[in-house]
Amino acid sequence: MRASGLRPTRQRVALASLLFGHGDRHISAEELHEEAAAAGVRVSLATVYNALHQFTEVGMLRILPIEGAKTYFDTNTSDHHHFFLEDENRLVDIPEGPVTVANLPEPPEGMEVAHVDIVVRLRPRRPR
Repeated sequence: MRASGLRPTRQRVALASLLFGHGDRHISAEELHEEAAAAGVRVSLATVYNALHQFTEVGMLRILPIEGAKTYFDTNTSDHHHFFLEDENRLVDIPEGPVTVANLPEPPEGMEVAHVDIVVRLRPRRPR
């Protein structure tokens, strides 16, 4: 945290331990808040949101572009893409491989493409 410019408060350290102690994962603020409560970490949902956004600002997390009521965060900040399982509200990394995007528009003058997020939404097959 110090290397990223964040002061390691008790609450930030506890939340970071929960976030990063389980390998790469996708998590919402609500899920992290529930984990914190189960681990005996007394922290408000607002504090969890603030910490997640602070971690994102310094590059420790990445926000995922999923529309809906929840914001999802990814502990894996590398360039990669996701499946979103709609019936489970769960994200899964797309295995690394050749995912291509064709015909990207030219960015406006003075701008460059920083990243392209691909989210493939999945649902169980419907009977025919």
